[in-house]
Amino acid sequence: MPADSTVRCVADVHAVLGEGPVWVAREAALYWLDIKGLKIFRLDDQGHVKEWPTPIRVGSIAPRRQGGFIGGTEGGIAEVDPAAKLFKIFIDPEADQPDNRFNDGKVDRRGRFWAGTMDDREKQASGTLYCVDADLKCEAIDSGYKVTNGPAFSPSGDVMYHNDSARQVTYAFDLDSSGTAANRRTFLQFREGDGYPDGMTVDAEGCLWIAFWDGGCVRRFSPQAEWLETIELPVTRPTSCAFGGPELDRLYISSASIGLDADARQMQPNAGGLFMLMPGVRGLADVPFAG
Repeated sequence: MPADSTVRCVADVHAVLGEGPVWVAREAALYWLDIKGLKIFRLDDQGHVKEWPTPIRVGSIAPRRQGGFIGGTEGGIAEVDPAAKLFKIFIDPEADQPDNRFNDGKVDRRGRFWAGTMDDREKQASGTLYCVDADLKCEAIDSGYKVTNGPAFSPSGDVMYHNDSARQVTYAFDLDSSGTAANRRTFLQFREGDGYPDGMTVDAEGCLWIAFWDGGCVRRFSPQAEWLETIELPVTRPTSCAFGGPELDRLYISSASIGLDADARQMQPNAGGLFMLMPGVRGLADVPFAG
């Protein structure tokens, strides 16, 4: 497949904290969020952008098999349909932790929704990774995170990757068919100057693409943790990435403008925008949430 590494800003929305791009095949459209700007965006295949306000901060959304979305929000796991103005919390596993909110979340290859929480002040290691099954049962899987991001899943679904961005670490878990995550291990450990591993996705070859906050790039790693490629971006705070397009051959990258001073904003006029390139490899079709 021919690659075109030219990075283009395809939606200059100036998000405060752009996050969570997800390709919705049934609409041939990409959705993403502005968590702290309280918005959900939609980019269709003709390049038209639509946005909706959100009454609460939404950290992630994923399509549901029955329509609409499941999402992780500041108030818990929610049923989300922006067009219908529906934001209904149905699980709040951390009602006793008012400083926590849900951040990133994805659906695995068997239709379960995985989402992590974090201390919104980014001070306490109070984050937990949860799994929500088709019966809407929510189970705590792993805890002690400062900033949860990801997760992402291998093509076969037997490996799950998950980040603690603040600690600059990407973990790998063995994942069985019942949703049991075991054998957590350090898959990648980054250092000062590398940036912070944020949202990520897996391509059809099983390689992991990670956006690096304060790293100004997306990097690709093999299943053996080999650093294969770096895509430099015109913004310093990319936040996540997802494959999309009818052929799943486009890589979309969200970004943030939060925390940038006046000089940085002048040098990065598209900060907070959505970017796209053709990396020369396809992504995997997402499975909708089964519940």
